[in-house]
Amino acid sequence: MRNSGAWWWIAIFMFLLDLYVFQAVKWVCQPYTDRTRVWVYGIYWFISVLALLMIVSFPFLPSSIQLSKVFRNYVFSILVGIFFAKLMAALFFLIDDVRRGGMWLVSKIFPTTGASFGGDGNVISRSTFLSWAGLALGSGFFGTMLYGFRNKYNYQVKRIPVSFNNLPSAFKGLKLVQISDIHCGSLQDMAAVEKGVELILKEKPDVICFTGDLVNDRHEEVFDCQPIFSKLQAPMGVYSILGNHDYGDYVRWESAEQKASNLDKLKQLHHEMGWRLLMNEHVVLEKEGQKIAILGIENWSAKGRFPKYGKLTEAYEGAKDIPFKVLLSHDPSHWDAEVLPNYKDIDLTLSGHTHGMQFGLENPYFKWSPVQWVYPRWAGLYEERKQKLYINRGFGFIGYPGRVGILPEITVIEFV
Repeated sequence: MRNSGAWWWIAIFMFLLDLYVFQAVKWVCQPYTDRTRVWVYGIYWFISVLALLMIVSFPFLPSSIQLSKVFRNYVFSILVGIFFAKLMAALFFLIDDVRRGGMWLVSKIFPTTGASFGGDGNVISRSTFLSWAGLALGSGFFGTMLYGFRNKYNYQVKRIPVSFNNLPSAFKGLKLVQISDIHCGSLQDMAAVEKGVELILKEKPDVICFTGDLVNDRHEEVFDCQPIFSKLQAPMGVYSILGNHDYGDYVRWESAEQKASNLDKLKQLHHEMGWRLLMNEHVVLEKEGQKIAILGIENWSAKGRFPKYGKLTEAYEGAKDIPFKVLLSHDPSHWDAEVLPNYKDIDLTLSGHTHGMQFGLENPYFKWSPVQWVYPRWAGLYEERKQKLYINRGFGFIGYPGRVGILPEITVIEFV
């Protein structure tokens, strides 16, 4: 049984939040009939009480339920969605309460002003407007999160032409497919996943690169996906690296040996699928007597909460004289922290990790996601002088089982 103390505190906070939001629900329902109000109040408290009961009971549920994909992906995500929807709505209500409190205070200090905190006599009072605005924002957010469930397997093929003056002529026209952040432990619809793999094979890539996070935590997550991803083949090979989730750092293992064994078995699964796992090393691709190098390192992040297992010095050793270099590095913060200042002859870096937070807005003129407050470079192509970085938005998902605005990606990089 997990420590239930934290969950009780969460439940208490949720209940207080429910009471606060309910005041706004009552306010906007004033013009309605008694029958309508009973229905609205009943639905509101039915959902709220159900969410509270789930939160309180979570520590007592069998571990098999707690760890199940359905519970982890949907039930927990819905609970989180309800919480944030009410929290967002409560911010509007708080603005109104502060406004009305200020007006009440003014009316007590300067009674002749006639200030009122109940309304302002307009067709619609500010309190009613702010209450409706808060409820609309919260409901819209929650509805958007529910809608996003349908997008988690909506794979988008993004074609990215890149040119480099120092690319050997034999590799002009090379087609490299990048995928990242599969997170097998979250995937449920294997038929949909297989369609994603078919999209990759349809591109007839010369080389395929996977930039980390094959699993959420445990090597067993790969078993259901293994037959599907084993189909990935390319004439020049399939190359992969590890991401921060692949090490099992977010699990309480019974022993260090068990954790090490999990990682060893995950490495073996890369091999069994026909993927060449690059562990701080490089491979040389040769065509018509010309060469390029693919360097692959273990996870390395400039963010303190993520590990620095990668050793670029080891991967780079022996590749210095190769005229063109591609680096596979899971965390894009590595590019600014080490690649740009110290390895100016690494031409193209491929990363993932951010998922674009699986939430944001993208169109040809505008790109935004909350993740950019942590990762200024978070999706797409970036350039500094002659060096380029491409950040894949992720093939899979983790935590929230959906995508809003930032869809799962298959990147086709064409060297022109």
